[in-house]
Amino acid sequence: MLELDGLTRRYGDRVAVDDVRFAVAAGQIMGFVGPNGAGKTTTMRMVLGVLAPDAGEVRFDGRPLTRQLRAQFGYMPEERGLYAKMRVADHLAYLAELHGMSRASAQQSVAAWLTRLGIAERAEDRVESLSLGNQQRVQLGAALVHDPIALVLDEPFSGLDPIGVDVMSGVLREQAARGVPVVFSSHQLDLVERLCDAVTIIADGRIVASGTVDELRGADRGATWRVEADAPSEQWLPRIAGIEVLDQDRTGVLIRLVDGTDPQDLLDAAREAGPVRRFAPEEPSLSELFREVAA
Repeated sequence: MLELDGLTRRYGDRVAVDDVRFAVAAGQIMGFVGPNGAGKTTTMRMVLGVLAPDAGEVRFDGRPLTRQLRAQFGYMPEERGLYAKMRVADHLAYLAELHGMSRASAQQSVAAWLTRLGIAERAEDRVESLSLGNQQRVQLGAALVHDPIALVLDEPFSGLDPIGVDVMSGVLREQAARGVPVVFSSHQLDLVERLCDAVTIIADGRIVASGTVDELRGADRGATWRVEADAPSEQWLPRIAGIEVLDQDRTGVLIRLVDGTDPQDLLDAAREAGPVRRFAPEEPSLSELFREVAA
């Protein structure tokens, strides 16, 4: 388990990260999301020791992180840190050896990861000759080539096409399946919602929400239903008490039931006015939850 306990970082009078606390269990994928400038990158840099916290501690399996433990982490920064003139396979092998792998083990790992990431045919190309998407795949390879015990990835999906997104998603699931805690930041919230076991939202340097998406939705929000009916909603909505209209367009209306209103009452009122084409519960997306807590 990777634990962040009270991480704080100041720049002069400005508190960039304020008492950040969350944990990523073994085999869990955690999405770490927030507005630009919220403190995500600063937090990740403190986890990796690139920045020293002014307060707080990072632990792995209950132990404070040492330099030796951090060397076993896989880190993917948002800014590409690759050597542009190096050839792809040589670059990854060099990084693997820096992490303590033998040359033979490094070369074997590099070959396997280049194949898995779909860029084996670019092994002898210089990094600078690759597209931004393929450079991103190489950067992921750099985080994985030494068989890390934890993954910390800052915007790993940036610049990837849909096939690249699928490859990246598959790799992260594979790493989680073998027990690696994975935490990554992303502005692609639909992807975070689909891929992650849990989500932590940071705003202005502080954690404002954390948990599974279902937990973030909360049990006290009230049931939300979408109704698409032939009759205009003005003809049947006024008959029902205990509702809140959240959104309305030419195709239908989104309604939250409050005060224990029975959804069947909603359906009955709509059907009395005419045919109902759709009647289904709708849950807020992660994007909607994000706007609520991070605004």
